[in-house]
Amino acid sequence: MPSRCRFAACLTAVAGLAVLGACGAGQILANPTIPNTVDTVTLYALRGTDVGTPSAYALIGPQIVYADRSIVFDFVFNIDSQPALLPSGAFPGLQKTSGLQKSNTSFGNLTDAPRDGYVVDRALPISAGTVALVRSRSQICPDGSTFSLYAKLHVLAIDLTARTMQFEVTVDQNCGYLELTPGLPTH
Repeated sequence: MPSRCRFAACLTAVAGLAVLGACGAGQILANPTIPNTVDTVTLYALRGTDVGTPSAYALIGPQIVYADRSIVFDFVFNIDSQPALLPSGAFPGLQKTSGLQKSNTSFGNLTDAPRDGYVVDRALPISAGTVALVRSRSQICPDGSTFSLYAKLHVLAIDLTARTMQFEVTVDQNCGYLELTPGLPTH
């Protein structure tokens, strides 16, 4: 390869890495296209319920997940000694990128997700009224960068007899954005 071509290839590679590095740091983001909304979801405990009932949730989608059919989820609901949410990393062999953390801020007043502080490998005890933040497993975004998605959830009810949890959730489906209020995010 002639030296000018090598130089141009190196310069292109360095520029590309700089752009990717900036994307990964959250500095260059594609315009958001998916408005944030509030949804209500019911999950069944992982153990002690009928096979074929959904017990997990994935932010990417977002979608309820049947844990007996798929290991692609961000958290599972279960009741052992107490109700809890378990990130995927709490299960042997699954990635430890999705995470959970409790919030002391009310669901309606929680406007942004933090990037860190998430529990990735153990249960998060919950009760009716709990507000939690969720970080998804990593995903490759349309621009080639890698980000997690973020959400807030509010436990509305836990039925110990039926072994169910009902919660409201807002998921920001826009790569690199942390805003958790309804509408198109701005940051």
